[in-house]
Amino acid sequence: MTPKLPDSVLVLERGWLSSNNIVFFEGEIAALVDSGYVSHAAQTLALLERALDGRCLTRLINTHSHSDHIGGNAAVQASFHCHITVPEGIAATIAEWDEAALLLSPLGQRAARFTHDATYGNGDEFVLGELNWRALAVPGHDMDALALYNPEEKILISGDALWEDGFGVIFAELLGNPDGLKSTRETLEMLGRLPIDTVIPGHGAPFGAVDAALERAFRRLAAFEGSIERLARHALKVMLAFFMLEKQRLPRATLPEFLAGLSFVQSVNTRYLGYEEEALADWLVSELVRAGALRETEGFLLAA
Repeated sequence: MTPKLPDSVLVLERGWLSSNNIVFFEGEIAALVDSGYVSHAAQTLALLERALDGRCLTRLINTHSHSDHIGGNAAVQASFHCHITVPEGIAATIAEWDEAALLLSPLGQRAARFTHDATYGNGDEFVLGELNWRALAVPGHDMDALALYNPEEKILISGDALWEDGFGVIFAELLGNPDGLKSTRETLEMLGRLPIDTVIPGHGAPFGAVDAALERAFRRLAAFEGSIERLARHALKVMLAFFMLEKQRLPRATLPEFLAGLSFVQSVNTRYLGYEEEALADWLVSELVRAGALRETEGFLLAA
C-alpha cells in the first residue's frame, strides 16, 4: 500500500526515462524537487501546470546531477521563472556544463543547459510545503548527491540512493573512484539509523516498508562488493536500456559502433570485461532481450 503523504506534498510518479517530480504546496506558491529527462520536458510542464493549479512555482531543487533528474530544468525555469538550487558539489560542473563530468556524453544521454541560482549542502535546512527538511549527503550512486529528510513526518526523499528494490548504478566505482562501493554502504547504514516511515524515491512509488527495502539494497550491494565484474555488467545493461527507451528503435548493425563511441562503455569494458566490439554488442542484446527490455526484429532493436 502506498503511504499517505501530507496534503502539501504531491509525487508525480514518472516512468523511465524521467525521475519522479515532487511538488510542495505552501499557500499560493510551490516548489519542485527534480525535473525529469529532457525529452519528457513538455510532459513535465503539462503535469506541473495541472498540479500547480494557478500557484506560482518559485523553487526547483535537484537531488543530484544525472540527466533524468536535471533534464527538464531549463524548460521548467523558462516556463515558470523559478530559482534553481543544486548540490554544492556539482555547482562548478553545471556552471561549466562539462558534459563528460555530468555523464552525458559518456553514456549517450542528453540534457538542456541551465543556470542555477543557489547551492545547498549536507546539513542545510529549509522549508518546503510547510515542512522542515534537512539535506543529507548520500554519496554512492552520485558522490555529490543529497537526500531530503523531514524528521516530524519521518519522510525521506532519497533520489537514487535508495529505491524499493535497490539503488542507482554506482558509477563512481566503475570510473576509478575506489570509494564508490564503500560510500554506498555508508549511505545505506546512515539511512538505516534514521527513523523513516516513508521513502519518496527517485523512481517508483513512495513506499513504507523501509527495512525490507534496505535489506534488499544491502544484498545487492554485497553482490557488487563480491564482484566488480557483476557491477560492470549491470551498469552497461542499464545504460543501453536507458538509451533505447529514448531512441526506441536502432539498426542492430550500428550497435557496435555506437558502443565504441561511448567513453564509459569503453572504459568499463576495457577494465573489467574484455569483450571485442561485436561480442560486447552480442552479449548486451542477448541479455536485454532475455530480460524483456529489448526486442530484435527485421534487423532492428526495439525498446520493449
